[in-house]
Amino acid sequence: MLTDTKLFINGVWRPSSDGARAPVHNPATGEVIGHHAVATKADLEEAVQAAEKAFATWREVSGMERGAILRRAATALRDRMPEVARVLTLEMGKPLAEAENELRTAADLLDWFAEEARRIYGRVIPARSPDVMQLALKQPIGPVAAFTPWNFPFSQLVRKVAPALAAGCTMVAKPPEDTPASPAILAEILAEAGLPAGVLNFVYGNPPDIANYLIPHPAIRKVSFTGSVPVGKLLASLAGQHMKRITMELGGHSPVLVFEDADIEAAARDIAAFKFRNAGQVCISPTRILVQRGVYDRFVAALKAEVESITPGAGIDPETRMGPLVSKRRVEAVTEIIAEAVNEGAKLVTGGERVDHPGFFYRPTLLENVPQSARIMNEEPFGPVALLAPFDTVDEAVTEANRLAYGLAAYAFTSSIRTSQILHNNIETGMLAINHTALGLPELPLGGIKDSGFGSEGGPEAIESYVYTKLVTQKS
Repeated sequence: MLTDTKLFINGVWRPSSDGARAPVHNPATGEVIGHHAVATKADLEEAVQAAEKAFATWREVSGMERGAILRRAATALRDRMPEVARVLTLEMGKPLAEAENELRTAADLLDWFAEEARRIYGRVIPARSPDVMQLALKQPIGPVAAFTPWNFPFSQLVRKVAPALAAGCTMVAKPPEDTPASPAILAEILAEAGLPAGVLNFVYGNPPDIANYLIPHPAIRKVSFTGSVPVGKLLASLAGQHMKRITMELGGHSPVLVFEDADIEAAARDIAAFKFRNAGQVCISPTRILVQRGVYDRFVAALKAEVESITPGAGIDPETRMGPLVSKRRVEAVTEIIAEAVNEGAKLVTGGERVDHPGFFYRPTLLENVPQSARIMNEEPFGPVALLAPFDTVDEAVTEANRLAYGLAAYAFTSSIRTSQILHNNIETGMLAINHTALGLPELPLGGIKDSGFGSEGGPEAIESYVYTKLVTQKS
């Protein structure tokens, strides 16, 4: 059981002003295991005012000291990892090993941005006249409204909190209501590490109500959102009406291109492990697996064997390799989109059914011969299902990879330098991994193009969206 998750406003944990709260479920059992507070407009206003007031002093804290707080938080998170991982698994469902990996990434992100806090550089611009000095200064943008998803409830929150705090911004964050307790521990850890009251505030409740209040608020200067494309477009439109800066890390429908010269069995192992991580509930999860015709049957057999070795189970069991989906509505959505594809002619290679077990489980699934018109070929399924199709030429594979409006991540397996170069230049994506799947390291830019988003949430690029450039030109 989890304790109730309260609002964190101006350094204080408290219930909502009207006492409202909502249940949190364990996706492995369907049982209610806790509750979270539901913020009112008065609560939201108090959170914004706290962030606005704290910004006046936080922006003046040196990058060295801001970084020191983030480093202390990283150390504390590593010390508390078993406890936090258990909470994360109970409310989200992912296996404990995956929860611990997420927390390691979060700690690394805190350390990375602790160092970046000391390296927010402006520049001196040579003047045309000897009595003029010209400076380009980097200054924090102001209070930020952040909205984070349930699939990586801790690390995705850190991807917003860490660069914002490093840059000197304050924040009102809305962590996910499905998984509120594990991200709340981040606020605890940062407060204990010395973060001043009001710099970081957490609110929970009805997502549209919170977004519609925070985004237009005059005190909020930037909006950062991770989630689905439709919701991201709505929030970006709302932010645009109020000229708010945005970072949008949205959905994908990631292609994987497997060429005849690849190590086929190794590619099958890597793709299976990455595809069914977090039960496929990953925005960069490989979904359309395109295989060169000469090795298609061999690859399908290898991938099927890998997939059928994955047995869904409760994430709290150390032996589990794939946990449940996060909620009943996710199971229903995945069931529906797979059934539609099969009804339209897709062939079921393996899986395609719920697991006869309490909770929100679905078997790892492979489909082939999926009509291009099927919804699953055009919309992100966000679940444990991958689609297989053969191709003949590099150009044919690139055309299919670029067919959709998504452009978040893409993968390829090949031993050809020439083929790799063609992919470097022609795949329309924010991220491309060749012969492996590691994209989420703190030092790497994380973000997409086209409908998959705007901006980056990794590497030195991430901090740029939390600062603005001020020109100062002075004549003596």
